[in-house]
Amino acid sequence: RRPADTEIDWKAYMQEVEGFANGTLDYTQLKGDTGPLVYPAGFVYIFLGLYHATGRGADIRLAQYLFAGLYLLNLLLVFRIYCRTNKVPPYVFFFMCCASYRIHSIFVLRLFNDPVAMAILFLAINLFLEERWSWGCLLFSLAVSVKMNILLFAPGLLFLLLQRFGLLGCIPKLCICALLQVVLGLPFLLVNPVGYLTRSFDLGRQFQFKWTVNWRFLPEEVFHNRVFHAALLLAHLAGLGLFALHRWHSSKENILTLLKDPAKRKPTSPRLTVNNILAWIVFILFSSNFLGVCCSRSLHYQFYVWYFHTLPYLLWCTPTTKLAHMPKVLLLGVIELCWNTYPSTVCSSLSLHICHGLILLQLWYGTAPASVSLTPPPSRKPTAMSKKAQ
Repeated sequence: RRPADTEIDWKAYMQEVEGFANGTLDYTQLKGDTGPLVYPAGFVYIFLGLYHATGRGADIRLAQYLFAGLYLLNLLLVFRIYCRTNKVPPYVFFFMCCASYRIHSIFVLRLFNDPVAMAILFLAINLFLEERWSWGCLLFSLAVSVKMNILLFAPGLLFLLLQRFGLLGCIPKLCICALLQVVLGLPFLLVNPVGYLTRSFDLGRQFQFKWTVNWRFLPEEVFHNRVFHAALLLAHLAGLGLFALHRWHSSKENILTLLKDPAKRKPTSPRLTVNNILAWIVFILFSSNFLGVCCSRSLHYQFYVWYFHTLPYLLWCTPTTKLAHMPKVLLLGVIELCWNTYPSTVCSSLSLHICHGLILLQLWYGTAPASVSLTPPPSRKPTAMSKKAQ
């Protein structure tokens, strides 16, 4: 028997897109039982399709089947990333598939929009690994239009684009991202542009203390304090700056060399293999997102999917001895336990921060800065590669 709270967010989603289906283009008028619509336009179009496919949202069982298919597709995309980078031992895939009650609930039971955004994001990362940067940027922007948490990957992506194409070369890729947002939001921008932008990209939205997973040990007044929010933002920016300077970029070169045309830079020696280049791309994207998760103003239960599938990579991307595998598996287990504690407690939220801190320490001390060139090795056909990079 389906729990009563299964339908809460799904019904709210359907109510929000129903207004659009009935012709409402003022974003401030699109609302559901849980409040106003606060997601960008891509969410509206995707869930409008689900609205019609499930008989105006009435057939929840069919929606769950569709999300089960999305779950399998998401796993396939994640496994492909892991197989291309060859960093994680095979037994870890068992934990990713079978050991998370919370992830199964987020995908197949509660039908949140977070899994939709993450599946599109993992498809974009697969395209980046195939040197399809333009298509990858298009899919990345589509994922952002479903939910803004994808922007946590944006600093890493910007770094990769600068490293791969230089300042002038990455501008067209950024234009692709921006243009898609304009196209998707155009019907709403024409009617009430301020309403659309303030609702769908509201960075100052307050979260409810009762749902927080990561800050339960704080007094509620501190949790809602704007000074605390500003401190977290500064910590996030500082973390990104430190990783960009000392872990993503070579310490032997000035980071401003990223602005140059890649053809005019000094060649790196020795040149990395294709597998190492792919692993470095994934490391930069996943660590960028993880830093954002660690500094989030609040993590709700559905937010677990933001980084669950990246955790094994972050834990095993550093050199590991056989005896060191068990502590990493233990970290995954403790994190899972924290996310399965409902409601969250002082102990569970503190434990989550400790686990996050240990992973950050491992990423900092376990990865050395290297001279990384995203330009493919000369053994590959340059003409074919240049076409794929467009």
